[in-house]
Amino acid sequence: MNSHASLFSSGNKTFTMQQQLNALHQISIVLSRSLDLEDTLRGTLQTLSDVVNMQYGLVSLFDQNRSALFIQAVHGVDAEIIKDVKSIRYRMGEGIMGSVMHQGHSLVIPKVADDARFLDRLNLYDYGLPFICVPIPGAGSQPVGVLAAQPQSHDESELPAKTRFMEMVANLIGQTVRLVGKVHSEQEAIKSERDSLRRKVRSQYGFDNMVGQTQIMRQIFDSIRQVAKWDTTVLVRGESGTGKELIANAIHYNSPRANGPFVKLNCAALPDTLLESELFGHEKGAFTGAVKQRKGRFEMADGGTLFLDEIGEISASFQAKLLRILQEGEMERVGGTETIHVDVRIVTATNRFREDLYYRLNVMPIQLPALRERIEDVPELAKFLVQKLSQKQGRELKISDGAVRMLMGHDWPGNVRELENCLERATIMSETGLIDRDVIVFHTTDRPQSAPMAPVSTAKPPIATDVDFNDPQLDERQRLIAALEKCGWVQAKAARLLGMTPRQIAYRIQIMNINMRRM
Repeated sequence: MNSHASLFSSGNKTFTMQQQLNALHQISIVLSRSLDLEDTLRGTLQTLSDVVNMQYGLVSLFDQNRSALFIQAVHGVDAEIIKDVKSIRYRMGEGIMGSVMHQGHSLVIPKVADDARFLDRLNLYDYGLPFICVPIPGAGSQPVGVLAAQPQSHDESELPAKTRFMEMVANLIGQTVRLVGKVHSEQEAIKSERDSLRRKVRSQYGFDNMVGQTQIMRQIFDSIRQVAKWDTTVLVRGESGTGKELIANAIHYNSPRANGPFVKLNCAALPDTLLESELFGHEKGAFTGAVKQRKGRFEMADGGTLFLDEIGEISASFQAKLLRILQEGEMERVGGTETIHVDVRIVTATNRFREDLYYRLNVMPIQLPALRERIEDVPELAKFLVQKLSQKQGRELKISDGAVRMLMGHDWPGNVRELENCLERATIMSETGLIDRDVIVFHTTDRPQSAPMAPVSTAKPPIATDVDFNDPQLDERQRLIAALEKCGWVQAKAARLLGMTPRQIAYRIQIMNINMRRM
């Protein structure tokens, strides 16, 4: 017999190499089929019993927080009893289990009755038979737990081979325990990061971050708070740039569906053929290029919220397909026959609508006003957007009162989006981080062009003809900028207006870092 054979058989005929190889093969399969540790351990102990007659196997793992061994799995005990067994603990050095954990090497009892260390807390084992307990190796020198079982044979000559076999099984269990622990740690890290991101997103779209103190905006915020509690379909209407997507986000992240997905789609960006596939998904081979099955936005949003922007742009022929899922919550993928049910909360937005679709969507309408209709909100909005840009650029940014007054004089055809773009341009032009009147420029290109080749031009900023130069609230820089604006940015005229020389004006423009405009 060669050395490998002697390792397994140890000169006996009953505990054969074939038995052990079969058992190791089955145990390796059991341990690799699932990340449910308790399930795999139970399967391992079942194999020990069925294939090599090692009865009442158990696995105890060491709990670092409680500094004790706790039974993780045991074979041959009723399910009801297992619940009580799991509360049994073995401290370091206590009994056979604690001794193996403490010493880090195997213990074999030829006859249970002869060893006073055997505590019999499970009341399972035959006192006339042997007992084997081996450490489960950890990543370092310290074991992670112990594996124990009772051979159903009095033959002491088999014990060395059975002990070595148990040590091999314990090594496989140790690898599985470390793998499952690593996976669980990574899952916890991902869960923690996910929860952190959810809290961040919720705070970002919380009601406290909604900017606007005018009566109409307070009414809208109240409507959002109320509608967010329910699954009612919401139709958000308003001009481009008024913040319809922000309203959809606020509704989702302040609703019971906040932990579900938030999926959005701009309906105006796709033709009907692509829109159907994008919303409903498609089966493999449904059309050229459909090389695999693909879920649509409705399925992706199941359990959450689907935001359909510019829904008024879809064709009349596509509306019938859309109305079915809006009414019944069911659909088929393109090229498929299976009816799919989805649980989706619908929020839609448009600045125009088709009448037949409008009555289905207009359950809870929210009409967003244009910025020019709530110009009193510009100061608060400007400060909010400047703070947002400050975080984005990683530097301190401030906006002067004069700049705010200048912003309030504009009609904002592009609404809040235009205001944000205007402020971002101003921050780029400001080297010091102060947004003053001299760095604010209103572009006519913010408005839609009537012809594709229309020339780009820059509109003149409003002239500050009503500025009181003796106003104590104006600092020297703002007074100088106001004078330059009044005089069309001609330094000589501004000097006469302020009772200064052109040289003094030029010097102050330089040291105050004022951006001179070309009118």
